[in-house]
Amino acid sequence: MAPTTVCVFCGSRDGANPAYLAAATALGSAVAGRGWGLVFGGGRVGLMGAVADAALAAGGQVTGVIPDALWRREVGHTGLSELLVVGSMHERKQEMADRADAFIALPGGFGTFEEFFEVLTWAQLGFHAKPCILLDVEGFWDPLAMMVDRATEEGFIPRANRDLMLTAPSVEDALDLVAGHRRRDIPVPAMPPEDR
Repeated sequence: MAPTTVCVFCGSRDGANPAYLAAATALGSAVAGRGWGLVFGGGRVGLMGAVADAALAAGGQVTGVIPDALWRREVGHTGLSELLVVGSMHERKQEMADRADAFIALPGGFGTFEEFFEVLTWAQLGFHAKPCILLDVEGFWDPLAMMVDRATEEGFIPRANRDLMLTAPSVEDALDLVAGHRRRDIPVPAMPPEDR
């Protein structure tokens, strides 16, 4: 079955390069243009707000998931198709993951990194088989990819698991990866024996 809902992780700020905001707007519009739903972190600020606003403007179904503590700081988006206010960041991430058929990360900071790597780790462990894609706006993710490649070369990440981290140079390339994704079983690496 074709994916119907894309989870987008991204910054709560616009970032220094106008290309980041443009990519967020283009992604929101393109997701809605394909008739897909969008789930995101529920904020009205930064790239989060831009991707949601663009999807809504294009007639898309947009679901936000935001912890109560952030909602009470008045950063929640009030114009969504659906807004879920949850108790914790853990609940937020689980709800977003459960509703998604694919994950795309735009540029962002610590929260974006953490969210993306959590779903990537879940894929590595076989908890899901959904595509995990970095939208590489003007090379933003290149240093991260180099670090992951180094960890692979040093034996910490099996090559099959490294291949779970997909990278796309454009919005349409990212969505084509989502559309063309086929489930494949990833071997779970054996844990090293305990020291005796």
